[in-house]
Amino acid sequence: MMEDHIQRIAQELEIKPNQVQQTAMLLEEGCTIPFIARYRKEATGLLDEVAITQIRDRLEKLAELDKRREAILKSLEERELLTDELKTAVEGAETLSVLEDIYLPYRPKRRTRAVIAREKGLEPLAEKVFAQDSSDPFEEAEAFVIPDKGVESVDDALSGARDIIAEWINEDKDTRAAMRRLFLNHARIRSQVLPEKETEGAKFQDYFDCMEDVATAAGHRVLAMLRGEREQILSLQIRPSEESALNLVRKRFIKADNKAAEQVKAAIESCYKRLLAPSMETEARTELKNRAGHEAVKVFAENLRELLLAPPMGRKRVLALDPGFRTGAKLVCLDAQGNLLHNDTIYPTQSDKQKKEAGETVTSLVEKFQIEAIAIGNGTASRETETFVMVNESGASVYSASKAAREEFPDHDVTVRGAVSIGRRLMDPLAELVKIDPKSIGVGQYQHDVDQVELKRALDDVV
Repeated sequence: MMEDHIQRIAQELEIKPNQVQQTAMLLEEGCTIPFIARYRKEATGLLDEVAITQIRDRLEKLAELDKRREAILKSLEERELLTDELKTAVEGAETLSVLEDIYLPYRPKRRTRAVIAREKGLEPLAEKVFAQDSSDPFEEAEAFVIPDKGVESVDDALSGARDIIAEWINEDKDTRAAMRRLFLNHARIRSQVLPEKETEGAKFQDYFDCMEDVATAAGHRVLAMLRGEREQILSLQIRPSEESALNLVRKRFIKADNKAAEQVKAAIESCYKRLLAPSMETEARTELKNRAGHEAVKVFAENLRELLLAPPMGRKRVLALDPGFRTGAKLVCLDAQGNLLHNDTIYPTQSDKQKKEAGETVTSLVEKFQIEAIAIGNGTASRETETFVMVNESGASVYSASKAAREEFPDHDVTVRGAVSIGRRLMDPLAELVKIDPKSIGVGQYQHDVDQVELKRALDDVV
């Protein structure tokens, strides 16, 4: 199977199979992407880090597919359902959705309406109706009215037959594939505010009655809708035109124009509303969330890269301020190597007397330590504090409470450590920011709503 995966990835990325093979071997040996891109060019044929990352991620996806494939084959074999034809179909499935569609008719079932109808002996009637020949389904159904089995009337018999037909249609892999395309290409996602939630959910006001095409919906808007639903402010529905969906199924299964065909049409409507639409909506929702999540992770990673690669000021003696109103601004003085020389607290936003004292303190320390630049965090009270340099303080509080900060400054509290971090990131952003969990730097949208494993990997790759 690995050889098939290598060929497939090579085709997808338009590179040579040997490049994929060599990269896969290096990744399996534990080599990192930066190491492979920089020091194993001769093995990979000069692949850059983007291509190597794509190979890694694709190999993992295909490995997940293989794992699910093996589980399905084992289940079918244990239940003595595995035929040569079915095995070939399972082994040939190229995506997880196709694999699950193949397996759906053989999946162990709960007591569905169709299962109950079969227990009542109505499957032969379903087969006759589904054939849509010239026979009258109402006359055929009379033979299946058996009160002891819970079939009290002709209507009961036909209702059970329709339930069985609906399940057949729902489990048809070609129908599901066509319906999946319809949902992903032509469905619309609609969000509406729940009753009496307007005031509580004011921050979601843009989505109180909003409709977007699934195919083109912006990722950040999708994540906002999903968050609104999760917070029980919004309700979401993802559907194409119901008539277009029903016509898609009718064209596949309506073979005649008679009473039996009318029963099949009724089964199709029941199938769509009860089975196909909810199932396809779940898949479309997952696809939308994944797509939006990928976009959000990409934006976060790009923003993080820009932040980490911000030009360093270099070796300068810095006075750094972590601003605050009631508790004042924590002040530290650092030498050109970033070592802590002095710490203090000033109150530049309080009374005139305290402002004057703060100014005198800063002036005195600038002269004493020959300060060359002043950095101030851009958080609370920053605008009210006089500054020469504004520094992004995202993550400084996380660093200040970290093990690394405690080890470096065991005799100082978190406020001093945070101010030191602010000053150092002016001197050398990269050297300081890599000490912090990238997720804490806060340069992305909806970072808590996306796949946390994918986010961590993308940010770690950037770092």
